[in-house]
Amino acid sequence: MKFDLRDAASKRLLLVAHRGIWGGNIPCNTIPAYKTALAQGADMIEIDVDRTADGKLIVFHPGMERAFLGFNDSLRRHNWDFVKQLRYQNIDNVPTQFGIETLDDVLEEFKGKCFINVDKFWERPKEISDVIRSHGMTDQVLVKTGVQDKYLDIVEEFCADMPYMAIVKSETEIAVARKRKINYVGTEVLFEKDTDPLASPEFIEAQHLQDLLVWCNTIVYNYRRVLSGGHNDDTAVLGDPEKGWGWVADRGFDLIQTDRVLELALFLEKTGRRPR
Repeated sequence: MKFDLRDAASKRLLLVAHRGIWGGNIPCNTIPAYKTALAQGADMIEIDVDRTADGKLIVFHPGMERAFLGFNDSLRRHNWDFVKQLRYQNIDNVPTQFGIETLDDVLEEFKGKCFINVDKFWERPKEISDVIRSHGMTDQVLVKTGVQDKYLDIVEEFCADMPYMAIVKSETEIAVARKRKINYVGTEVLFEKDTDPLASPEFIEAQHLQDLLVWCNTIVYNYRRVLSGGHNDDTAVLGDPEKGWGWVADRGFDLIQTDRVLELALFLEKTGRRPR
């Protein structure tokens, strides 16, 4: 099966599950969390990648050991034989039956099933891109970075053929990335106010005329760091889905990264905004 992000986005508004769907007893960045996301309507899953001391690539958000595992040390300091025995905690800090996944296992599980955004890949670019290639999934995986030269150099060297998006806060940053010899398919825009040029219908339409996609984040990772001008998951589920999600859909964004896939999918379908 050939994966084409532009073609998929031409058919419907694509939903990206931030670390899968997690809560209760199901932890994030696990195969059960990703399966739940797909069952609820996600088109893409976002995964974080880290590395153990002996070189095993794992799906885990670096620096979250205490929060997710109740473990007060970096997994990077321990070998895989130790790490694989650890168990995630649920939201009540009670150990679950779920352990840490390897990148190999996650890729193989979802091969041919959905798009995958591999986050943190720039920390181990050659190793991660080699694993992606070994699974034959270069068209299925999306990579994103900021537009600093050090990151764009990595993309050019290790994954120039993979679908790529630049993470930007201004239009000038887009021009920097477009000059590179990479498979540029679109842009993830970050904006603090909905009057920002990157959030304007004119900007989004201009990107579409160049056959480029535009990604918006409605997740609230840190409420102090506004990613989408207040149009977010919290706003939507706390009573105003039109302001939270309807505004984003009506602006013409092609991908929405969310922590609320089911509610967002149902809202978009109910209001006729999911199909293109």
